[in-house]
Amino acid sequence: MTPERQGRSSKRKKAPQNTPRATKAEGQPSEPTKKNQFPSAKAKAKGQRLQQVIPDAVANRMARRIAIATGLPTVAGMGVFVGSYLLVSRHILDISPSATLLASGGCFLLGLVGLSYGVLSASWEETPGSFFGSEQIPVNLTRLKASLRALREGSQLPGKGPS
Repeated sequence: MTPERQGRSSKRKKAPQNTPRATKAEGQPSEPTKKNQFPSAKAKAKGQRLQQVIPDAVANRMARRIAIATGLPTVAGMGVFVGSYLLVSRHILDISPSATLLASGGCFLLGLVGLSYGVLSASWEETPGSFFGSEQIPVNLTRLKASLRALREGSQLPGKGPS
């Protein structure tokens, strides 16, 4: 260390290690409890209908279908870039960059559609349905429309209709 640094560090006063820290006034908890920190779900939903949560079995079905319906096109979209690079760099095929972009963009768009498909094709019943779950899409679309309609109607305040 340079003499300047030694001088600065020796001038600094250190707090004694064994001094007690300031404590809170008696009667106050030292840390906020979960009960005091966040209002309960019942308090939030007072006067409102509680929302349903997605059952674990349904969530697992959704996750599995999303992973397949989104993952495969996404991997294919990245594969288009790699394949195009290999074909062009080894002078096997002359592929325009716009064709590569369109092909990979189409794969990524298909992956986006697969995300919606994975969510809408999962059955809410105890039986998992068919492998692809396409019969559940109309049922889930009507449920989605009904919940959006109920949400829209519930959010309008009385006397504040559309003008």
